[in-house]
Amino acid sequence: MSEFLVAVLKLVFLGTMWVFILFAANVIKTDMFGRTVATNSPELNSLNEPPQKHRGRRRKSPKGLANALTVITGRSTGATASLEDTIVIGRASDADIVIDDDYSSTRHARVIRSGSGTWMVHDLNSTNGTYVNGVRITTPTKVSLGDIIRIGRTQLKLES
Repeated sequence: MSEFLVAVLKLVFLGTMWVFILFAANVIKTDMFGRTVATNSPELNSLNEPPQKHRGRRRKSPKGLANALTVITGRSTGATASLEDTIVIGRASDADIVIDDDYSSTRHARVIRSGSGTWMVHDLNSTNGTYVNGVRITTPTKVSLGDIIRIGRTQLKLES
C-alpha cells in the first residue's frame, strides 16, 4: 500500500473515532441534564391543547366523569391536556402527554376510555411502574375523577 493511502485511512479512522466520542458525550449529557424544550415546541403545546392528530369531533364526557388530565407535580406543573379516546404518557416526543421525568419510560402508560365512558390506566411495562392513588398497578386499572396517577416524580390528576 502506498503511504498516501495509509495516511488517508488513518484520517478516516480518526474522524470516525471523533464522531463516536462526540455522539457518546451527547448521550451522556442528555441523560445527566435532560433535554431542552423550547417554549413554543409541539411537546409543550400537546400538554395545553389536543394534538393535531386528535382534532375533530370529540365525544363529550358525561357530567361527573373526567375529561382532562392535569400535571400537579413535576417539571410541567400546571399543564393540562384534554382526554381523548387514547392518551399515551411518556418521555417520547411523539407521546400525547410528554413528561420530562428521569424516572419515566419513553412510553410509560396509556389512558384509555372504556366503552362505558370510564377511564382505564395501563402500565406499558415501564421500568419504574405506574401508580394510581399510591398503589402500583400491574393490570389495567379504572380511574375516575380526582384520582392521582404517578409516573416517576410526576403526578397527574383527572379533572372534569
